[in-house]
Amino acid sequence: MALGVILLCTLVASLLGGLYLLGAFRRQSPGEPPLDKGRVPWLGHALEFRKNSSEFLRRMQRKHGDVFTALLGGYYFTFVMDPFCFGAIVKESRSKLDFRAFAAKLVLQVFGYKAMEGSHIISHVASTKHLMGDGLTLMTQATMDNFRKLLFSNPGSGEEKRGWQEDDLFHYCYNMVFRAGYLALYGTEPRRGAEREAAAERDRSHSDQLFREFRRYDRLFPQLANSLLPPKDKIEAERLKRFFWSSLAVEKIWQKDNVSRWISEQDKLLVERGVPEYMRDRYMFMLLWASQGNTGPTAFWLLLYLMKHPEAMKAVKGEVDKVLRENGQAVKPGSPPVNITRAMLNQTPLLDSALEETLRLVAAPLLVRAVLQDMALKTSSGTEFTLRKGDRVALFPHLSVQMNPEIHPEPHRFQFDRFLNPDGTKKDFYKNGKRLKYFTMPWGAGVSICPGRFFATAEMKLFVFLMLSHYDLELVDGEQEIPAIDAGRWGFGTMQPVRDVRFRYRPRF
Repeated sequence: MALGVILLCTLVASLLGGLYLLGAFRRQSPGEPPLDKGRVPWLGHALEFRKNSSEFLRRMQRKHGDVFTALLGGYYFTFVMDPFCFGAIVKESRSKLDFRAFAAKLVLQVFGYKAMEGSHIISHVASTKHLMGDGLTLMTQATMDNFRKLLFSNPGSGEEKRGWQEDDLFHYCYNMVFRAGYLALYGTEPRRGAEREAAAERDRSHSDQLFREFRRYDRLFPQLANSLLPPKDKIEAERLKRFFWSSLAVEKIWQKDNVSRWISEQDKLLVERGVPEYMRDRYMFMLLWASQGNTGPTAFWLLLYLMKHPEAMKAVKGEVDKVLRENGQAVKPGSPPVNITRAMLNQTPLLDSALEETLRLVAAPLLVRAVLQDMALKTSSGTEFTLRKGDRVALFPHLSVQMNPEIHPEPHRFQFDRFLNPDGTKKDFYKNGKRLKYFTMPWGAGVSICPGRFFATAEMKLFVFLMLSHYDLELVDGEQEIPAIDAGRWGFGTMQPVRDVRFRYRPRF
């Protein structure tokens, strides 16, 4: 009898515990945001959110307002769609809101890197030192040299094709930007006397192979991050991880020339902290994706928008030519490619605006913080909500600010000079008559803002500057609609197209 009672109590306790974990007992407490758990225990709205995050959030916002809590795969996310709340969230102390636990789980899952305490500090310090200021000047030149190596393999040889050449635009942009960035960061083959051209050819071949494997991994990335890969793709993802751990092994990197200080200094700091070599290899893989996973796709969208909008193309190309003339350079038949410096990139307000407009349209990161203690959040309307300890707070700027018609009229239209006043100065943006600080957030914000954003911007601008100065560009089918975005990639940075676009290019002179 006693044994039966014990077994019954154990069964009831297990059942209640299971129901608790599934979220059956969660209720909206006074002062908390509206709660929407969906119809499926534990999963909640996870499948709908992962299928198309933007559409799901639009529906929730219409139903609940600018602040609401939704159950997604066992976690409660409070989404904040009021842009005037963003500053309070991204600047809140880590004792209340922290992004590190969420980030550590993600990088372990997708890169196999187990983050140690202070990993983010290593990246931040190295990026501040080597991807900004004087360090950025050196990195810009290194990237410029590698672009010239890839785009103009036989400069001045007289053998350059004068007619139109065709290619797939997304593949072309992603390939070139990825490879130039990779070589600038991770180093080049050692050059010994007469072997210089042979070494350059090995760089071109190796970087192209690496890109092809990177694209295979990139296609799996969203489902891998969301734990939705089918068994066959899981096997492929593991193969690709091992490939990159081997290809980017620190032992191999240290045998190269021209390894960037951004890479070398981070590895030295990891060694000083006692991180084993195999984990340092995985850290290098994480850095590759962080630095090169979004720049190529963004360059694709920028060139595509310019080709679809002749007035934008004319204005930006005119600015490029003007900067070249003012710096004593010109593109001429048989002459070496131009050399674009960081100083020249700082003289392009129209290109800057066109790039920012592109990012407004296609950059869609999801910014997440873990709530470490109960705290209050006050909205612009004066309503105050309580955020519950153990939940997560999420911002999705693409929907709440970047595509908000109150902030950006006709938000779906590409307007290359949207971010400039008529006199060329930077424009301010408002909502309800109040100036906004966060009117686009392609790089994140606060403590989790992308530390390599200045290098990424320079990388994309270098590529577009070179393409516009050296080539005439046009779409093969100028009447073809701009492709839709891949809805399965919402929340992972720059969106990618569901299909590629054919384009053609020929030397301008």
